[in-house]
Amino acid sequence: MYEVISFDLDGTLVKMDFVNHVWLERIPELYAEKYGMDVERAKKYIMDEYMKVGPEAIEWYDIHYWIDKFKLDVDWKELLMSCSSYLEMYPEVEEVLRNLSGKKLIIISNAAHEFINVEISILNLSPYFDRIFSAVSDFGKTKKDEDVYKMAMEEMGVDGSDAVHVGDNLDFDYRAAKRAGMDAYYLDREGKWNGGDDIDIVSNLAEFERRIRERRA
Repeated sequence: MYEVISFDLDGTLVKMDFVNHVWLERIPELYAEKYGMDVERAKKYIMDEYMKVGPEAIEWYDIHYWIDKFKLDVDWKELLMSCSSYLEMYPEVEEVLRNLSGKKLIIISNAAHEFINVEISILNLSPYFDRIFSAVSDFGKTKKDEDVYKMAMEEMGVDGSDAVHVGDNLDFDYRAAKRAGMDAYYLDREGKWNGGDDIDIVSNLAEFERRIRERRA
């Protein structure tokens, strides 16, 4: 088997509902409450402000930045915890992680550690993982490029050829990991991929587990 098995977090282990609710619902609701604004109008304003910054900027991922920018009267953890009821793992996750226990399991995520820590804590995922890496918080990167994977493997003390990564973004989970010398699988839960490149695709993490066991039997 691989020495290190790496997972993306949001959209791979954990459904997107929590993250989406924080950014697209709760922050606009708090803004609307503070400034006496209609929620739909607040949503449009907030989205416009997000897009002015854009995902290439480190601030895009920084909950502290947005709380300060909008002058919201809330602590970052209080804000995230108020949305914790939206946290849900995909149904096969716990079984797959139990089956792979004893291996070095890690997470490599684009999310900041503030989000990651709340998700891991509420869902009680920490016992499964040896290390959890944030591209933003640990490496100052706005995207999981090949350098993020190389730095994570260096931290783990393994060569990329002894590691495999799975995630739901074709560029940042699959192609970037491959460029770093790792094996990788693109998680396409909804079957949206329509061909083209020679891509290693799995439809869920149970299939991923089966494929990596076969590959390294």
